[in-house]
Amino acid sequence: MNILVTGGSGFLGHNVILDLCRSGHSVSCLDRFEADFLHENNVRFIAGDMSEKNLVEQSLEGIDIVIHMACTILPQMSNVDPYFDLVTNVGSTVQMLDSCVRHHVGKVIFLSSGGTVYGKLQEVPVKETSWTNPTCSYGITKLMIEKYLRLYHQLHGIKTHAIRLANPYGRFQRVKSPQGVIPVFCYKALIDEEIEIWGDGSVRRDFIYIDDAVSAIHKLIDYDGEDLPEMNVGSGHAASLNELLNGIRTILGKELKIKYTPKRDFDVPVSLLDISRAKQYLNWEPQYSLMDGLARTIEWIRENDL
Repeated sequence: MNILVTGGSGFLGHNVILDLCRSGHSVSCLDRFEADFLHENNVRFIAGDMSEKNLVEQSLEGIDIVIHMACTILPQMSNVDPYFDLVTNVGSTVQMLDSCVRHHVGKVIFLSSGGTVYGKLQEVPVKETSWTNPTCSYGITKLMIEKYLRLYHQLHGIKTHAIRLANPYGRFQRVKSPQGVIPVFCYKALIDEEIEIWGDGSVRRDFIYIDDAVSAIHKLIDYDGEDLPEMNVGSGHAASLNELLNGIRTILGKELKIKYTPKRDFDVPVSLLDISRAKQYLNWEPQYSLMDGLARTIEWIRENDL
């Protein structure tokens, strides 16, 4: 199939696109930045922004499926300028959906956020049918886009899916990024640099190894069953930051330098996704434990970033 990946030059996009290429799909990538791996894998690169209507229109010619993961803002920064978040993410996505209808795109898969759309959890693990009350603009806009996907499915018959993804980590993730604690922790541990923790380290998150995340997306590409508007994709386990540190300490066999600082107000105590729907409808489940994923991530960092 002809597949367009928006925001494909980043960590998640890199892994998804390599999987698509290995599977024999013809892949295009719309992004502001061109990465070397795109050229190396004969990926058609379209340089530009999602807000450029004509460019988006041209990029959708002949496309069967869109995997939409482009985003202009990080969760922790979204409350600084909610209007920018709204216009650049929700507005550009609705504009893209209009273009998808005109070009008869068969399916749109949207990478939503399992960590932010629910807010403070009313139940653990949290189901797709649970109450959603985001505490940051990032989560609100992700939720809005999910609703527009449903609307366009109802109005135009286009198949739409929103993956509420947990916190992915693994190869190709930047070790000096404000997003993604695992590669940052692993890298700092390897070079004996101090690791800063917000709070006491008891905050628990659902961390999913990248290969498990990609396999769920892969199965959703081929899925042709009943309507699946939103779907949680996670590891099935909530690990505390202290658990991450203990895992890294065990794998490396050395003590870590850790500094605990005051907690942040927007951090929810626990985030864990119920992945029953993905197991039932996609015949998917995660294959990598936290220790497996940490070990693979550390090995990749050793080979590529040291």
